[in-house]
Amino acid sequence: MGGADFILVINLFVAGLLAAAFMAIAVYGIGRVSARWLAFGYVLGMAYFVVEFSIPAFDNARLVVVAAFAVFLGATIAFNGGLAHRYGVTPPWSAMLLILAVASVAVYFAQDLPRQSLVSKMAYQLPYAVMQLTGFGIVWSSRQRRDRLDRMLMAVLAASAMQFASKPFIADALGGRGAAPQSYLQTSYALVSQSLGTVFGVALALLALAILVRDVLAEATSKSETDTLSRLLNRGGFEHHAERALGDAARRGVPVALVIADLDHFKSINDNYGHASGDRVIEAFARFLREAAADHHVAGRIGGEEFAIILPGTNLAAARLFAEGARSAFGTLPIDGLPADNRCTASFGVAELHAGEHFSDLMRRADEALYQAKDAGRDCVRVSAGPARPEAVALFSGRG
Repeated sequence: MGGADFILVINLFVAGLLAAAFMAIAVYGIGRVSARWLAFGYVLGMAYFVVEFSIPAFDNARLVVVAAFAVFLGATIAFNGGLAHRYGVTPPWSAMLLILAVASVAVYFAQDLPRQSLVSKMAYQLPYAVMQLTGFGIVWSSRQRRDRLDRMLMAVLAASAMQFASKPFIADALGGRGAAPQSYLQTSYALVSQSLGTVFGVALALLALAILVRDVLAEATSKSETDTLSRLLNRGGFEHHAERALGDAARRGVPVALVIADLDHFKSINDNYGHASGDRVIEAFARFLREAAADHHVAGRIGGEEFAIILPGTNLAAARLFAEGARSAFGTLPIDGLPADNRCTASFGVAELHAGEHFSDLMRRADEALYQAKDAGRDCVRVSAGPARPEAVALFSGRG
């Protein structure tokens, strides 16, 4: 067994292990559709190695060469399908399958050309490069935020495309790819080509696995930080994200404000109409808060009927207007299960972060403003004047 044969066998087992890893994520993790396509891609990779290994057994290997080419190109198509599902992009199935069909026909007829001709070698390698660039384009076109792993995946896809495009020239430099398909595995080029395939195939798989595992961990973290009833952040999640928002605001030199809201007379709603109705009030207020919040805001349910929202880039006056708008709009919102004349209201406390303060200071002052709003008769907004003036100022009271 030559060096290329040995690498081919190793690749077969590596592809099997990677397919099993993706299937495990498909069974136990999120992104199941994506993981299934990636697993299918590496199953096709296994099939390619089996077909490639069998070529020397055929006197006329024309169709077997086309089959090996088509199976491996199909593996890259399946990989791209997995990427498209992961990154929320519509898979370009029609275009990829058209390339598969046209390229397979081209490889069939290219075998009538001299084996060492550039056209023959390009017909085999360029479709692979195109598929890798398609994967690059899928990740690039995604509207999702890309972090270091995503950028690394794009870099490896681009590098893989380049190595496929350069293989005809590598073959020339290493003395060709054999006089016939049956002698390919005995050439130095086969050893280099299969080794490059191993490096890039494993690198792409490991990056894809890392990205899927990152998604699983992010989903688990999100679940641990999310309140199931309101679908907002729970207190722990809110405090974690609020601290990060305050740090980002400090680095950018922009103001940040906090609004705390408490549903008025919530106990009486539970007592008079039942806990199911109370839950619907919480769901309604949380839904209203999600719709009112911008993408960079941080909203959470920090107590039974108490909510909070961090407003980066917002000063005290703008946060006060936000709270007043929320107070006024929620007061007119009908709640399923409650009488039409039953008006649910909320009280609001507002504070802006001052120099030298921490998140706990901001929470304390907003909470003090909230209690002053409740003491003032509820259904109103109070703001904290700041650490130097601990008293809260009454603004836009909803009650005369």
